Amino acid sequence: MRALMNEDRLLAIPAFRNFWLGRLAATAANQIFALVIGWEIYELTSSAWWLGVAGLVQFLPSLLSFLLAGDLADRIDRRLILIGVMIAMSAMAVALWVASLADAVSVPLLLGVCALLGLVRPFQMSAQQSLPSVLVAPRLLAKAVALSSAGSQAVFIVAPALAGLVLIAGAVHVYALCTLVCVAGWVFHVRIRYDYSPPAPRPRSISDLFGGAVFIWQRPGLLGSITLDLFVVMLASVSGLLPVFAKDVLEADSWGLGLLRSAPAVGAVAISFLIARWRFERHTGRIMFTSVAVFSLSLVVFGLSRDLVLSLVALAISGAADMVSVVIRQTMVQIDTPDAMRGRVSAFNSIAVTASNQLGDFRCGVLAHLVGAVPAVVAGAVAGIAITGLWIYWFPGLWARKRIDEAPPG
Repeated sequence: MRALMNEDRLLAIPAFRNFWLGRLAATAANQIFALVIGWEIYELTSSAWWLGVAGLVQFLPSLLSFLLAGDLADRIDRRLILIGVMIAMSAMAVALWVASLADAVSVPLLLGVCALLGLVRPFQMSAQQSLPSVLVAPRLLAKAVALSSAGSQAVFIVAPALAGLVLIAGAVHVYALCTLVCVAGWVFHVRIRYDYSPPAPRPRSISDLFGGAVFIWQRPGLLGSITLDLFVVMLASVSGLLPVFAKDVLEADSWGLGLLRSAPAVGAVAISFLIARWRFERHTGRIMFTSVAVFSLSLVVFGLSRDLVLSLVALAISGAADMVSVVIRQTMVQIDTPDAMRGRVSAFNSIAVTASNQLGDFRCGVLAHLVGAVPAVVAGAVAGIAITGLWIYWFPGLWARKRIDEAPPG
């Protein structure tokens, strides 16, 4: 992590430092919410089906709000959007904290919070993805994305582990912890300072809401990079089946499940040290496609493995490969998009990420129910490799892209 921090002294830039710390707090809050709500729902219902319902309840509202979120991120100060999101998340954490103190936590209350989290998530992601481009110089944007992604991956390791330890003392203490983290995120975002130039006012229309979709469709590089992630992760995702692999395939029980969930983030954090020194000046497109292929291939190995160590290594490699792909794709999306469109384009990018993960879990769960967990994982990963090859054929300009900051055609 130190290599990332020292490279061009990104964290010496006050605005970016506060943004980075605020993003870490927001990511930690999301992880803590997910852990404690899932635990509480299962404790109350003893049914995995309700856990699936919670995921669906969180996903559906995001479909309703992502267009508005992207349009809003192009019309007002994105810092204010992030502040508003953190205030809303703080209110949710306080509500659950008070309900827990009163022993009034219920499934409808938890599902209601899931729905609200799903509603505000697109606003958070649209503003969060499009703000760094106005906080740092273009030459530092790839490193800013890498540092932000590395910090998030580190939080993916630490936040659930910390929340799990606090949960031993009771869910009420986890809600208190979540409240403190949300407030911290609000404070850091308030401290962001940069020169904001509001766009010229003009009448808005329905076509403005879909402007991001039109912009992406007209640019093969953007279309290829966003849809590549959408379809590969949707087909090759294994996170939804990790409990099955931990208990039935690898016979490692709950402690093994914790290791399996942490392994991709460990690989992602490790590769961050190398990404900090990459300039992405040669063969950027080929590096991106290769990393996606390695991601899928490592999941084939994971699906076939019966050894816990080999499975952890495979997942760590998948996390490292995904990290390389994420940094390249997110940087290209920001560089190839004018600032007036970044919010709306980021909204479509964020809904693609959300859909790929949540629908991917649904896909592998249904397929595992029909043919078994191992065939479901292997078939999905092989399909991910096939999608990579097909996208290389369909988007040759993306494959041939040399520099990450190369001007897109058109």
